[in-house]
Amino acid sequence: MSSLLIQGGRVIDPASGLDRTCDVLIVDGRVSAIGTAPGTHADLRLDATDCIVSPGFIDCHVAFREPGSEEDETISTGSRSAIAGGFTTVACLPDTEPPIDTRAAAEFVIRQSKRADGCRVFPLGAVTKGLKGEELAEIGQLIHGGAVGFSEGKQAIANAEIMRRALQYTSMWTRPLLHQPQVRELSAGGVMHEGYVSTLLGLRGIPAAAEEIMVRRDIALVESTGGRIHLMCLSSLRSVDEVRQAQARGLNVTADVTPHHLLMTDDMLSEFDTHLKVDPPLRTGEHRQALIAGLKDGTIGIIASDHQPWAQEKKEREFDQAPAGIIGLETLLPICIEALIDSGALTWPELISKLTIGPAQLLGLDAGTLTVGAPADVVVFDPTERWTVNAQQFASRSRNTPYHGKTVTGRVRHTLVDGEVRFPRPERDS
Repeated sequence: MSSLLIQGGRVIDPASGLDRTCDVLIVDGRVSAIGTAPGTHADLRLDATDCIVSPGFIDCHVAFREPGSEEDETISTGSRSAIAGGFTTVACLPDTEPPIDTRAAAEFVIRQSKRADGCRVFPLGAVTKGLKGEELAEIGQLIHGGAVGFSEGKQAIANAEIMRRALQYTSMWTRPLLHQPQVRELSAGGVMHEGYVSTLLGLRGIPAAAEEIMVRRDIALVESTGGRIHLMCLSSLRSVDEVRQAQARGLNVTADVTPHHLLMTDDMLSEFDTHLKVDPPLRTGEHRQALIAGLKDGTIGIIASDHQPWAQEKKEREFDQAPAGIIGLETLLPICIEALIDSGALTWPELISKLTIGPAQLLGLDAGTLTVGAPADVVVFDPTERWTVNAQQFASRSRNTPYHGKTVTGRVRHTLVDGEVRFPRPERDS
């Protein structure tokens, strides 16, 4: 039997309501005891004084680009990026080349995850064959291959009949459908939020209505089918209101938001920095405040990094030609601290619940808790450590972050998966 004792940290487990300074004993990869007495035997001890100990973070949608675009990211580098950011489980978007639309493709992701020996990586299966939006993929076969949910990645399902059938089929298998709502005809060619700043800069905008119209359609289809949908990367205040009203009617509608939409706004694009080009776009302060309010009242139950890695040469192009997206796994914690903890918008248990309970429940995973007997997926982080972001030191293969050179607060000390310290790597493994 192997044992590990995490000593003296503030243990926060929103799933069980725990928030106190105590020890955590891990035996054979599972939580064995909370609040152990001094003198407890352990093969390894971790000093967590002045740190927070919580369940490992879970991200419900990331892009790891393998297979097809390994120059941006691989499952191995993405997995190591995740554990460096405190994530012990992630779900991989299916928009690879070829896409994850077959059982074999889903099984490939899981095999590569085990070889990487980083965090747990589960596949999200494509909703339609080839991500073409025309014909449903083999939902049952993808589930047998390990898919924990379904998505079309960063593109919306334009065909309402396809979406209706997808909701019916995925609900039969009790799997969530993760959808990024956006009307293509309104967003085509747009590179930032449509408003005063886009007019000032002479850039084509994407109106908030592009998201809001699709949100309303999806909610109507959930209401008619009894299905279940999760809306990814909400960015509009009216979208939050629509989700709030749908939940009040008892509909199975959930949503997530990204850290960059909680911290940044469209007026930061004045220097045409492609690292600030994201999808959906950064919007105004009014929208940002509505997203924070949605987190506070529980309308939005998940914070997701929306990790979108791009090789340097792809981002170093004209603003309208560069792909949208930033890497977010290794900076999510400090950005959330700045946007939500320092401002007093959320308490620590509230924030951690958005990174653990919310995504675990969405994906149906046995994770997101430190209750006795649970898998020992744990993160230990110092909530007050000041450090300067250096993208060149990231575990991710890509460097597309707007935070390079920014001084932030909050840093991961240790990440454990199945009771094993995966970050930082023990010296013998380096």
